[in-house]
Amino acid sequence: MSMRIGYNTNGFAHHDPLDAVDVLADLGYESVAITVDHGTLTPFGNTYMADRQADHLAALLAEKKMACVIESGARFLLDPKRKHEPTLVSPAKHGRQRRFEFIRHCIDEAVKLKADCVSLWSGKLLDDVNPTIAMKRLVEALQPVIEYAELQQMPLGFEPEPGMFIDTMDRFAELSEQIDSPLFQLTLDIGHLQCQAELPLGDVIREWGPRIVNVHIEDMKRGVHEHLPFGEGEIDFVEVISALRDAKYAQGLHVELSRHSHEAPTMAARAMEFLRPLVHPQ
Repeated sequence: MSMRIGYNTNGFAHHDPLDAVDVLADLGYESVAITVDHGTLTPFGNTYMADRQADHLAALLAEKKMACVIESGARFLLDPKRKHEPTLVSPAKHGRQRRFEFIRHCIDEAVKLKADCVSLWSGKLLDDVNPTIAMKRLVEALQPVIEYAELQQMPLGFEPEPGMFIDTMDRFAELSEQIDSPLFQLTLDIGHLQCQAELPLGDVIREWGPRIVNVHIEDMKRGVHEHLPFGEGEIDFVEVISALRDAKYAQGLHVELSRHSHEAPTMAARAMEFLRPLVHPQ
């Protein structure tokens, strides 16, 4: 099996998710990272409509022979005033519970769609607590998530994210030592490694290869957390794809350009034109 070129629906924010999948399939994409958001498998609302949408998505993905992952990174879904809040490290317990309920919904949707995994992250630490207490809070908040994932046999791809409590691979390693579950795996964002100078990229990818269940890919520059189209940053993608092959990675390689939804079909076409000869050379 080889890697599957995919695209994240957070870069198709102005499209109906079914239309987004149609566009991506026509461009040759083999996977889609579905960000649960307003209008896309929306939780805590009309469950009948969400179930119908999930059924339609499952049928369309099967028809197009596309894989998927479920992403939980919507910006203002749970709180219209605070980006990404509440999270698994929010100071208030009820906030962490709200995030768990959302991730539980994401796991349920992932099961319906036969997704490869559910992707999640820690969140930003908003209160002034030391790292030991924050880590304890996160581990405790993750326990019901992991228990539910194990009940549903759904892998979790945890993503280190710049600016969040778990931001680097070292922090992820520290967290992993305290989580005892084979389903607790890694979503690796290639741009984040470049942003935080976790280099050489190939070495990091090979080291963590056995844990990777989901990849986000885009261009980026050191020290600037901005997802860029391919060719506008500093990343050597020949090195990246070679390292992923060495790691025997054979799941989704999902382009993440969430700030380019206003030109989504064009950006998706350009991304495919860039990635196809690297991932599927003739």
